[in-house]
Amino acid sequence: MLRIAGVLAALVLGLSAAHTKGEICAFNIHGLDAPFEAVVLNGTSGEGQLRARGLVDCELQKEYTFIIQAHDCGSGPGGIEGKKSHKAVVHIQVNDVNEFAPVFREPQYQAAVTEGKIYDNILQVEATDQDCSPQYSQICNYQITTTNTPFAIDRNGNIRNTEKLSYDRQQQYEIQVTAWDCGQKRALHSVPVRIDVKPVCKPGWQGWNKRVDYEPGTGSKQLFPRMHLETCGGPLSSVRTTVELQTSHIGKGCDRETYSEKSLQKLCGASSGSTDLLPAPGTATNWTASLVSDSGRDSDLIFRFDGRQAAKIPDWVVPQNLTDQFTIATWMKHGPSPGLRAEKETLLCNSDKTEMNRHHYSLYVHNCRLVFLLRRDFTQVDTFRPAEFHWKLEQICDKEWHYYVINVEFPVVTLYVDGVTYDPYLVTDDWPIHPSQIDVQLTVGACWQGGEVTKPRFTQYFRGSLSGLTIRPGKIESQKVISCLQACKEGLDINSLESLDKSIKFHFNPAQSILVMEGEDLENMNAAVRKVSYINSRQFPTPGIRRLHISTTVQCFGEDTCITIPDIDAVVMVLQPSEPRITISGVERLSHPASDFRASGGIVLFQDLHIISTVTRADTAAHHTAHRPGVMEEIIHNLDYCDVLVLGEELSPEHESLQLQRSALLGKHLDATNSTSGMSIYGVDSMSNYEQVIREVRYYNWRPGQLTERRFRLTCSELNGRYTSNEFSLEVSILHSGEAREHVNHVVAPPPYVQVVHHPSMIQDLYPIHSSGVPSAATVVIVMSIAALVVVVVLGIYRIHLTHQQEVKLADAAKEADVTWDESALTITVNPMEVGGRELQELKGCCQGGSIGATHS
Repeated sequence: MLRIAGVLAALVLGLSAAHTKGEICAFNIHGLDAPFEAVVLNGTSGEGQLRARGLVDCELQKEYTFIIQAHDCGSGPGGIEGKKSHKAVVHIQVNDVNEFAPVFREPQYQAAVTEGKIYDNILQVEATDQDCSPQYSQICNYQITTTNTPFAIDRNGNIRNTEKLSYDRQQQYEIQVTAWDCGQKRALHSVPVRIDVKPVCKPGWQGWNKRVDYEPGTGSKQLFPRMHLETCGGPLSSVRTTVELQTSHIGKGCDRETYSEKSLQKLCGASSGSTDLLPAPGTATNWTASLVSDSGRDSDLIFRFDGRQAAKIPDWVVPQNLTDQFTIATWMKHGPSPGLRAEKETLLCNSDKTEMNRHHYSLYVHNCRLVFLLRRDFTQVDTFRPAEFHWKLEQICDKEWHYYVINVEFPVVTLYVDGVTYDPYLVTDDWPIHPSQIDVQLTVGACWQGGEVTKPRFTQYFRGSLSGLTIRPGKIESQKVISCLQACKEGLDINSLESLDKSIKFHFNPAQSILVMEGEDLENMNAAVRKVSYINSRQFPTPGIRRLHISTTVQCFGEDTCITIPDIDAVVMVLQPSEPRITISGVERLSHPASDFRASGGIVLFQDLHIISTVTRADTAAHHTAHRPGVMEEIIHNLDYCDVLVLGEELSPEHESLQLQRSALLGKHLDATNSTSGMSIYGVDSMSNYEQVIREVRYYNWRPGQLTERRFRLTCSELNGRYTSNEFSLEVSILHSGEAREHVNHVVAPPPYVQVVHHPSMIQDLYPIHSSGVPSAATVVIVMSIAALVVVVVLGIYRIHLTHQQEVKLADAAKEADVTWDESALTITVNPMEVGGRELQELKGCCQGGSIGATHS
């Protein structure tokens, strides 16, 4: 067997043949297209050569086998009768040359691993070599050429990680790998390998946002529109999810209407006749002035008691006869009492003012128990009666706000906490109190001890916060009203409840702050949780954070180890609402003759009153224009009170009053109180209803001769003073007979304080916005005629004034005797067109703000 190396060989093999009688003429090759040829070099010696006719490539054919035969030149002409040698077998093997470099089978490789694990084999790369021999065609080595990577590769191309990978540290790696064949020829191109790091499959909720912004007035907003539960393939039999909205830091436990207690009771349809024992400090309610109060940012009046403060309720405020039916209601926030043996903490106490120390009724907390004491004066003094009613509830000491209502229908006493009914766990009997003539004292925040001590003092101080403490004799409150008074205006909701799968069970707590959902199908549960929404029905909600807490438990089939779902926490950010600007407008000056104030109808103060409210909306084009102001937009909302305040001296009740017909309040959620300092109209109602009622307020003065003017101020509020209107001032002038005559005289030489009186029929002509400033020719003629007539009348009156000066003095002295002039002859109707130039400026100086003085003939 012969070997040949290389791609092309000119002379690959020497041949030799012997002949005894002649020469060797040729060598013949017998085979299948063998790429070789044999030539004779020396016919005598029989020497020859075997040559390759072209390229010999090991990768095309590694070996060749063929037969070669020699023959002589023969005898006779043309070599006839030549002889051939025996046949020889030639076997040629082509030796390989390392001409090819390794090439990878794939242009790139990719794999994914889970963090936190060490893998023996992440993936395998593979390179090939086209050389034909094992020495040059086999890949003997792989190498990672990228430095500082946590990976290694073996001789077979298997890649592994040398350390645990972390998804948080690096989520993807890209490395370069090269290869060598056994002839140490390196691949011309390295191959990229990408390895993705996946986080460990952790069961839990995915696809939720930690913060959800809530725009006031947008209704119900989905909290988790793309959330789903990842179970890592574990089979589950049921899923139970609880969503909790945490609002204990907002107001009194959640976002509620912050109207005054009176307004809320009117709004909820509560029975009338309740007494507010903790009103805002004022002239008539000064007993709360010494208490520590916190009106909060939303006008939610709260009183804080630190164990050293209390208030005596004036006798004129205290209901004298509670009867067998009455209601006590309050908001309370209270925590555990300090010390092992806690003392009684009194919210409300009615006890003897002097001599003795008997408690007639009281409401107090003792060792996280709420106790109501009621000892009545009964004729049957020898009969035991229910006297103390005890409730043990966790709400009493949980440091959260709760609404407590005690309905007394003696001998039955019922407690409502946040609208839920609780019966006393213990009722103790006692003897009735013996009747006596000793006065009693009602206190808040402690109990008054008027007897059995050297000096009367407070005792059993309360530690906590109270708000809206009221007592209503003669009636108990219905559960519907109680629920309304403590209702939250924000809570959880289910968006598109009708589309919720029937297999899903859900339950809300009464305040809608907790939602529990349960189902067996995971996809249905995912769809149900995505429908959970937040809603705030207040027009002006309290801005700030509301926290969300979601907890989930799962049940698995059989005895399988069940997965644990971590709790998640998120927040709802209620954005700041646009603050309304409440504006009161109308006529600011009125002038009436004295007789009008004594008339049966008095005078209407605010006949042309208008109340509007506007907010500033962000301009949609503001994003394209720097510092572009917002757009003013009128809105509709409620008011909760409007106060008419008398400026200067208070009204003299003997001959002055502000009055409002009760019929004006019919069909509205409004009520009114009246005093010498003014009138208060209160209740949650629309601005239009407030307008209608305020326009009916009348001022009476049966002895107007003692005054020349009265001034009033009107202000309105929304949400118990959170938003207040401008201060609208009204000046009412009382025109007396002598002043009317002087008024005419001053027309001849008008001083700076001249007052022009317009006829009521001309008032409407002053209001149009669009009017022509150029009088017509006919108007000029009319004005000149009227001016001439006025001059004649003034001269005539001036003469009368000079002649009857003494009579004027007598008339002035007889004002209280109701001697008045015929003012119809002194009423001057002035057309606006004749006021021009300097006269117009004088008129503006007299009647600022466009006010109109009007007299009635």
